[in-house]
Amino acid sequence: MGTSGFTAQAYGAKDKNEQIDILVRSCSIALGAALLLIALQFPIAQLCSYLIEDNNNIITYALEYFYIRIWAAPATLGMYALKGWFIGMQDSKTPMWIAIMINVVNIVFDLYFVIGLGMTIDGVAYATVIAQYSGLLTTLLIFFIKYNKNFKVSIQRAIRLEKMKVFFKVNGDIFLRTVCIIAVTTFFTFASTKMEYPLLAVNTLIMQLFSLFSYFMDGFAYAAESLCGKYAGAHDRRNLKRTVKFIMLWGVVLAVLCMLVYGFFSEHILAILTNHEEVLEASKQYLFWTIIIPIAGFAAFLYDGILVGMIQSSIMRNAIFVATASFFLIFYGLGQTNNALWLGFISYLVFRSLLMAVLSWKKIFGKEEYNAL
Repeated sequence: MGTSGFTAQAYGAKDKNEQIDILVRSCSIALGAALLLIALQFPIAQLCSYLIEDNNNIITYALEYFYIRIWAAPATLGMYALKGWFIGMQDSKTPMWIAIMINVVNIVFDLYFVIGLGMTIDGVAYATVIAQYSGLLTTLLIFFIKYNKNFKVSIQRAIRLEKMKVFFKVNGDIFLRTVCIIAVTTFFTFASTKMEYPLLAVNTLIMQLFSLFSYFMDGFAYAAESLCGKYAGAHDRRNLKRTVKFIMLWGVVLAVLCMLVYGFFSEHILAILTNHEEVLEASKQYLFWTIIIPIAGFAAFLYDGILVGMIQSSIMRNAIFVATASFFLIFYGLGQTNNALWLGFISYLVFRSLLMAVLSWKKIFGKEEYNAL
């Protein structure tokens, strides 16, 4: 995310040296983080084993997958860096085609390993690793064909201390924001494992509807990163304002459409995901939360994109700190029931949306200056 914002502003400022320097910084940090994750895989696994209640051998299966999947970390994080850079360069088609290719490769090898060779969760993990490295190699090939001749790479210039400090400051804010997101979503699963059967399955299925909605919003959030960053880098406040208005308008339209779809068809969608009647029956009393999710959360996704493009990471960080606190306060304050869990999650989305909107208002629509490279 930080990569796309910095790159988009460098693109708007027409600074080619900074454009390629950002890619070098991002890829070097991605590689370092990936190697650290691989080195720490056993402590990470032990921590998860301690935190998660092992119902029905959940941990056994999860760790079997994890110990294979972790070796794709360099490819996965490297693609995050490259994807952010392509989006910042106003090229969203390349990441789209790469994502399609990765999913097709993953599906093919899933079928080959699991159906063809009779493997289980290890086959799924190996398929993902193969897909991730095929995606990384293809992305690098496209970069060298499409962009390499336009840039002169200088490692010394790219990793200058003052530039790295700014890069780490912004990505540090985004990291803390992401830690909060992971804390909420992971705790959501932890809390569900401690509830009576089949609420874990019910919550997992309903959360899939949230994930589906988030994919729609992410497309507009990526557009916001790209366009808002470009106009911020070019000091074009007029087009920045217009972009934010149009992004939010599309967000409202999609949120209302998703509310209607979930209101009328959520039971049918869940029936596609599972054939367990007891799970489907238990989910009925919680489906009203699926109708609330789109309108509560659409602005949170879009403002993430807007603020990443404008490199206003501190606003994202501060907003999510408050939102995360509200989630835990509501869950524990209302008795740790499943409805309390969902109400806490909805409040978390609402606080993120409102606080980012309020805290960024002057920087977007007022006369207050915003950071630009």
